[in-house]
Amino acid sequence: MAQTRVQNSELEAAIDEVTASYGSGFEINNLESAALPNKRAVIDAFNHLTPVIYMGFYSRRALDRHNLRDSIGEHLYPAHGTLVEQIGRAVTYEERSGRSAVHSPDWSEQVVLRLFRRIPELRNILNLDVSAAYEGDPAANSIEEIVFSYPAVRAITAHRVAHVLYEEGVPMIPRIISEYAHSETGIDIHAGARIGSSFFIDHGTGVVIGETTDIGQNVKLYQGVTLGALSSPRSRDASHSFKRHPTLENNVTIYAGATILGGDTVIGAGSVIGGNAWITESVPPGSKVFGRMRE
Repeated sequence: MAQTRVQNSELEAAIDEVTASYGSGFEINNLESAALPNKRAVIDAFNHLTPVIYMGFYSRRALDRHNLRDSIGEHLYPAHGTLVEQIGRAVTYEERSGRSAVHSPDWSEQVVLRLFRRIPELRNILNLDVSAAYEGDPAANSIEEIVFSYPAVRAITAHRVAHVLYEEGVPMIPRIISEYAHSETGIDIHAGARIGSSFFIDHGTGVVIGETTDIGQNVKLYQGVTLGALSSPRSRDASHSFKRHPTLENNVTIYAGATILGGDTVIGAGSVIGGNAWITESVPPGSKVFGRMRE
C-alpha cells in the first residue's frame, strides 16, 4: 500500500507538471479543441462516401434499380449531417482565429450539397482511373480486384473528394481526408494537387505529390516517386498560390524512385522518366530521361 501511495503521488506530480506546461505559450497549447473538427467524425463521413461511389462493391445486400436509391441515401444522409457539422466547426474556428473571412450561416451545407452533386462527375473520373489501372497493370485480373485491393484506388478516391473541398476553400477537412488515405496506403497526395483523368499509381508505396503539382491525363507513376518542391523560405501569405511543385503533361510515365522538384519544372507530354532520376529542370515532350539531371 505504501508503494502504491508513493506511485500515485509521483503520478499526481507528473500530471501537475504536464498541466503547468500549458501555461508556457507553446503554439500547440490549444484549449479550444472542442471547437475544432473531430477527426474521427470526418473519416467516418468519408467512409460513407466511398460506398456511394462504388456501391456495388460495398453493399451488404443484393442491389437493383428498385433499392439502389435507398442504399445511396443510407450513406449520404449521415455523411451530410456529419460533414456539415465538421466543416462548420473548421470554418468557425478559422474565423475566430482571424485566418478566414466570415462565411454565411448556411455556407457549410451548401458546400456539402455541391460536393454531393459532383459525385456523378467523380464517379466518371474514378472509372477512368480504375480502367487505367486495369490497362496499365498486367498483374490485374479484373476491375473488381483493382477496386477491392489496390491502394492507389483508395488514395486517388480520397484525393478526388478532398480536392473538391480544397477548391471550395474548406479548411482542415481536406487534409484530414488526404492524410487518412496516406496512413492507410503509404501514398501521400496533397488535397491541392490537380490531377487529370486516367491516373494510375502502380504499387504506390512512398509516392509523394505536393500541393501545387499539376498532372495531365493518362499519367502513370510507380512506387517511390516524389513530385516535390525545391527548398525555399516559407511565405505564409503566398504559400497556397506560389507554384512550388512540378507539372506533368499528358501521357507521362515516371518510374520507381524518381524525384522531380520545382514549380518551374515541366515534364513534357509523352515523356518517360527512368527510375531514380533526379530532375530539377524541364524536359521537352517525348523525352526519355535516365540517371541524374542537375541544375
